[in-house]
Amino acid sequence: MDSYQKRFVDFMIDADVLKFGDFTLKSGRKSPFFMNAGAYTTGDELHQLGLFYAQAINDRFGLDFDVVFGPAYKGIPLSVVTTMALSELYGKEARYCSNRKEAKDHGDAGILLGSALADGDKVVIVEDVTTSGKSIEETYPILKAAADVEVIGLMVSLDRGEVGKGGQKSALAEVSELYGFPTSAIVTMSQVVEYLSDGGKLTAEQLSAIEGYYAQYGAR
Repeated sequence: MDSYQKRFVDFMIDADVLKFGDFTLKSGRKSPFFMNAGAYTTGDELHQLGLFYAQAINDRFGLDFDVVFGPAYKGIPLSVVTTMALSELYGKEARYCSNRKEAKDHGDAGILLGSALADGDKVVIVEDVTTSGKSIEETYPILKAAADVEVIGLMVSLDRGEVGKGGQKSALAEVSELYGFPTSAIVTMSQVVEYLSDGGKLTAEQLSAIEGYYAQYGAR
């Protein structure tokens, strides 16, 4: 892991975004950990989050793109703070764009917020996590309907590494295969577990619960 990835793991825990315990997910699965990006609430936390996204995007996809797109709703602030961080860290002047859940018919009308999209724009999508790929399934057609854009990648904060709808590959891998663009994460859950284990920050009980969970739901 790079040093910024290790800092990101500590950052998630300090912000109470990543928790370990006994949680029931929307899917109905019983999980020994839970990640809630909605817990980033302060100016400093959001600033730091944008910096982590910007570093990961630069590392995995480079800076040859025009727009950072964040699917509604959690992706909206992510697209804004990431665009600001790209400017701060790299002098990269990307535009931000997000979608509304429902089109607006007055004032700033339409389904999109922020920058308009133009034919030939290269787009990076940012999300908190991708569990089933549903948000991409909803927003990818919106992007393509707005203009002939090229999606060069999807960046999430945490890759849970669980099987997707197909029951074999991870949700991120399924998105990449279905839509034809690369996907990545600031950190994977396996990296999180390795880093925290090496630092003695997970109990034997927590490790056992995580291993059992991935024996059942881990992507092959």
